[in-house]
Amino acid sequence: MKYLITIVGPTAIGKTSLSIALAQHFKCEIISCDSRQFFKEMQIGTAVPTSEELADAKHHFIQNKSIFENYTVGDFEKEAIVKLDELFLTNDYAVLVGGSGLYVDAVLKGFDDFPEIETSVREEVKSNYEKLGLHYLQTELKKLDPNYFEVVAKENPQRMMRALEVCIGTGKPYSSFLNQKKNTRNFTPILIGLEADRKVIYDRINLRVDLMMQEGLLAEAEKIFPYKDLNALQTVGYRELFLYFEGKISLEFAIEEIKKNTRRFAKRQLTWFKRNEKTKWFDYLENRNEITNYIAKQIQNNV
Repeated sequence: MKYLITIVGPTAIGKTSLSIALAQHFKCEIISCDSRQFFKEMQIGTAVPTSEELADAKHHFIQNKSIFENYTVGDFEKEAIVKLDELFLTNDYAVLVGGSGLYVDAVLKGFDDFPEIETSVREEVKSNYEKLGLHYLQTELKKLDPNYFEVVAKENPQRMMRALEVCIGTGKPYSSFLNQKKNTRNFTPILIGLEADRKVIYDRINLRVDLMMQEGLLAEAEKIFPYKDLNALQTVGYRELFLYFEGKISLEFAIEEIKKNTRRFAKRQLTWFKRNEKTKWFDYLENRNEITNYIAKQIQNNV
């Protein structure tokens, strides 16, 4: 039996630290499942593990792509499964860690099968977005698919445009196509969630943003500012600084917006991950032995 120990939870909760501890305990490697950490041009703003952390356990899918590549969740699913098949040839365990719910689900259950959407629908949605802005996408998606609207990254126009074109093109909610296809996997997932009181999560997020600014996030964002329209850069931590570079907001306001939007993102992450009843939730300060003991019991019960 092969086991994929999966660690989920909101941003800044301590998933990286736990994943390394578990990888060392089970003598296995880590699959990173953070859709922002794939890109080598984005390091500080995506909280990529430090060189010391990367040395403590073998990681995969960290800064392995460029922002200039078109890399989808479907691409990640295929590559992650190939890598897991390879790892499971010599080890009964692997760790999957990340805060990108859609990407975690793609690995655990398979990427959902969506019908083809007519080009005219796609073009109409894009045209309306260019004319009416983000508010158009949010309003229409909330009306046509309130369930998906609750968990989607509401500042990510690409994600919302995709959902909206499926709603319009099929006449059905985008969420109705999720989790339909049951792919067989050659591993058993053991899901671990990390959580904390909301104030603790928010305080950790605010501190992390301050540290990112000290570490040089402004210079990192300025370097990729000329490519601000790329899909990979439609993300918290960069989009706000791009507005500052354009002279639309002050730097102080941009930093506060990063904190606010990251807090909102964390709330959506929890909403997404809490849907899975198989996840065992632990306080972020829980003794690591308690977590490893829980995992060991799950493995023992499966034998």
